[in-house]
Amino acid sequence: MPADLAVIGLGPYGLPLAQAAVAAGISTLGYRTGPEAGSLSPAELRRMLSGGFRTAAGPAELGRVRTAVICAPTPPTPDGGLDLSQVEGAARTLSTHLRPHTTVILESPVPPGTTEEFLRPLLEKGSGLRAGRDFHLAYSPSRVDPGNRDFTPANTPKVIGGLTPACTESAAAFYSRLTDKVVRARGPREAETVQLLETNFRHVNIALVNEMAVLCHDLGVDLWDVIRCAETKPFGFQAFRPGPGVGGHAVPRDLTGGSPGGGRTLRMVELARQVNDQMPRYVVQRAAALLNEHGKSARGARVLLLGVTYKPDLADQQGTPAQEVAVRLMELGAAVSYHDPHIPSWSVLDRPVPRADSLYEAAADADLTILLQQHRTYDLQGLSVKAQLLLDTRGATPTGAAHRL
Repeated sequence: MPADLAVIGLGPYGLPLAQAAVAAGISTLGYRTGPEAGSLSPAELRRMLSGGFRTAAGPAELGRVRTAVICAPTPPTPDGGLDLSQVEGAARTLSTHLRPHTTVILESPVPPGTTEEFLRPLLEKGSGLRAGRDFHLAYSPSRVDPGNRDFTPANTPKVIGGLTPACTESAAAFYSRLTDKVVRARGPREAETVQLLETNFRHVNIALVNEMAVLCHDLGVDLWDVIRCAETKPFGFQAFRPGPGVGGHAVPRDLTGGSPGGGRTLRMVELARQVNDQMPRYVVQRAAALLNEHGKSARGARVLLLGVTYKPDLADQQGTPAQEVAVRLMELGAAVSYHDPHIPSWSVLDRPVPRADSLYEAAADADLTILLQQHRTYDLQGLSVKAQLLLDTRGATPTGAAHRL
């Protein structure tokens, strides 16, 4: 049976869209573009299947939908750009089955200009159709915040920029079935740049507060108290908090030079990337210093890492700073173990890391426990009592109960 919607790419951007569409009663077809990092719990999968979701048996099914949304992952390249190969593959596959009057929307994070100058030619060449005349083409930045129970696709406004006004309205008609509010951008470039601004806003502000964390430690100032006071200001301030690094799927993008018509750089974002990339190293430096202050060497020390995911209460490890923290501790000669209620097994440098079964016993046995992620199940008051030495990189423990970042 033909579906209304095809979600092309079932990773971190496609799966939430597919879930929202099924919840809205839209018959949805899923099509994989490669090894994708999205995951569903058994309960979530059952709900989607009972709501009519199914995966495509073959690419020909993409030609029988009214709307096709490309959500293929765009992982970072070594030079700091974005790898568009999966977007290209998705476009080529879709183009050979594209029918007139279909609405095609790109949601993958891409440099400004990609929809018009990269995606459009691929679709037109493969289909023989013309965007804006024979089919609708638009861009909508993905606004996914995994695990956020307050803001879901239904109450998060959706930004849309179409190739033509008719393209924008066609995409708006689709998204209005999923969300309470649709925001129309002037065009695809403006919509693409929305994602650039939103992603970099987060990373730049995290970099600022990470630098403040290092400065405040040197000055003997309690940064967490500073933030607590500062966020009482009702205007001109938004609270961000430091941590051991920045993870997630939305990587900071300093280069618009990766865009089809680019060539400019965002120097502030490049600086923010450098600051945030230094945080795992700083955490390990603090860990070694704490051990030394208590008469122990990092070499041979038993170090327990708590929470190795990039976000609390989720199993997602994309870009988690825990990897680099573990590597650097191992390079110093520490014996590293971990505990995470969401990660049953964990490997670093292709070597399995021992998992602590009994959290309190492991904390009591370890020379140093480092809280990297604040999962809801952690009793931090109890841990601060049991642990020999506790380094809290999230400011989650009670004041005076641990050494804070």
